[in-house]
Amino acid sequence: MKKFSVEFNLRDSEYLTALRLVAGAVCSAGDFDVDTLEDFKVCVTESALILKNGGFEKVKAEFDTDGGVSVSVSGLGGSPSEGEYELSLALIGALVKECDINKNGGIIDKVTLRI
Repeated sequence: MKKFSVEFNLRDSEYLTALRLVAGAVCSAGDFDVDTLEDFKVCVTESALILKNGGFEKVKAEFDTDGGVSVSVSGLGGSPSEGEYELSLALIGALVKECDINKNGGIIDKVTLRI
């Protein structure tokens, strides 16, 4: 598996659980230890929550296992606005090797994580 993407509606919290499970499956294919796998799942979930709190309706997660594991989590639809996400960003910054934040008009619309 090199690239894999999923798209979920953010209105229902059970989809966040599904996204977390997908993140774990992709990460386990990369042969990482359990702590790294758990940290990655937390960060993917927090990325989706940032987008949900920013007013996005859906999230698209694009995973890549070429040379490690990375994911780009993008917000789609809805009524985007600035949200509260400082705690989520601090948590993500503490748990992953690399994190890139994309803003459009001051609104976070994409989070890219690498481990």
